[in-house]
Amino acid sequence: MGSRKPHAICIPFPAQGHINPMLKLAKLLHHDGFHITFVNTDYNHRRLLKARGAGALNGLSGFRFETIPDGLPPSETTDATQDIPSLCESTTTTCLEPFKQLVARLNEAGDAPPVSCIVSDGVMSFTAEAAAELGLPEVLFWTTSAGGFYAYTQFEKIIEMGYAPLKDASYLTNGYLDTVVEGIPALKGIRLRDIPSFIRTTNLDEFIIEFIFAETRRAQRASAIILNTFEALEQNTLDALSAFLPPIYAVGPLHLLEIELTDSRLDRLGSNLWKEEPECLYWLDSQEPNSVVYVNFGSITVMTPGQLTEFAWGLANSGVSFLWIIRPDLVSGDNAVLAPEFLEATRGRGQMASWCPQEKVLGRPAIGGFLTHNGWNSTIESMASGVPMICWPFFAEQQTNCWYCCSHWGVGMEIDSDVKRGEVEKQVRSLMAGEEGKEMRRRAVEWKNLAAEAAKGTSQQNLRKVIDEVMLTKV
Repeated sequence: MGSRKPHAICIPFPAQGHINPMLKLAKLLHHDGFHITFVNTDYNHRRLLKARGAGALNGLSGFRFETIPDGLPPSETTDATQDIPSLCESTTTTCLEPFKQLVARLNEAGDAPPVSCIVSDGVMSFTAEAAAELGLPEVLFWTTSAGGFYAYTQFEKIIEMGYAPLKDASYLTNGYLDTVVEGIPALKGIRLRDIPSFIRTTNLDEFIIEFIFAETRRAQRASAIILNTFEALEQNTLDALSAFLPPIYAVGPLHLLEIELTDSRLDRLGSNLWKEEPECLYWLDSQEPNSVVYVNFGSITVMTPGQLTEFAWGLANSGVSFLWIIRPDLVSGDNAVLAPEFLEATRGRGQMASWCPQEKVLGRPAIGGFLTHNGWNSTIESMASGVPMICWPFFAEQQTNCWYCCSHWGVGMEIDSDVKRGEVEKQVRSLMAGEEGKEMRRRAVEWKNLAAEAAKGTSQQNLRKVIDEVMLTKV
């Protein structure tokens, strides 16, 4: 190994739930001596500056932000998550050239060490072409759970076995999705509804199906694959993935590894695309331990006005205190408006905000449960904080995460996608005050302890290994 400083170029998929963990990983690499170039799309770069202030991305010595276009036509709104399938298509078809030009420009500029490895989102693996041309190691960071990633790699097999495509749209509602998928040993007992939702199609020519095939195949070309999980939690699927993929390193929960960093300048580099409202933390600090349910459906989920109303009245009727994060774009094609009667009924025990620092919220003693969409960041952060969940998965592998929480890890109860206020009320009460909730909280605390051990042990060691064995090979 030479004496030059290593230079990692980190490129997340352009959505909030992908940018957050990639930024955490980038900070850990920077702390380890890497020069970092972090690549956002122009659209998200503008959103970050708007949310966090004009100087927020000036970076610091050896940590810079660059942008490439996402290939989508300009959007009317500036404060919403873009359509995911459209983004998948445009990044795949348009981003390789701008990315290669960016790497060439960085190398020519001479004001930083030459790029020595590419750390790319698992679903931005077009970067493998650039890595191959430049002879650089390509580390893929799949921001899913190991179980979710593994389920994607089984799409071809599930289709071969005849479970998909669906014969027609009635199969979405006639009970067919409850069919148990046989023949995948690492996913024993999984139902079709627990497989990532893109499988529920009547048309295999959809771009997203081809995209999943292409990305999971291309994962085989990576030098290494990183997952934000820990061995004690997902050993079974980590082993199953290791059987046919490049070396896999479980380095999570990343937010626990990140806590060890002491560089306050790094701390200031945040990645939230909405403006945070930290006031809710002061309110939480005034509440009793385990008395508040935290409600947040992440950055992509959209719901109908009817679903919003059912959730609202379920929370109101439960009598439990809650902190509800309502993004400006939570309701599809509409503003999220809650009835004045609801606000009146929950005055004093209901707090709303449009965005919040989630890890800090989950760490507050007042939080006794989390009503979540089961995105992977939310799921692993909840378990690492010892907080049990009510699961309302929206799309992609959130359904798979929900299945694991409820059927394997003992920390979740599922709520029907066709949400009804009576069920919300019943589950919130059961989670916060019932026997089932107590047992789930006990299990969640066990996982919290295992997550903390992993962050100081195996995950720390795995990060060390992938750096030494893969990322530093071209320095």
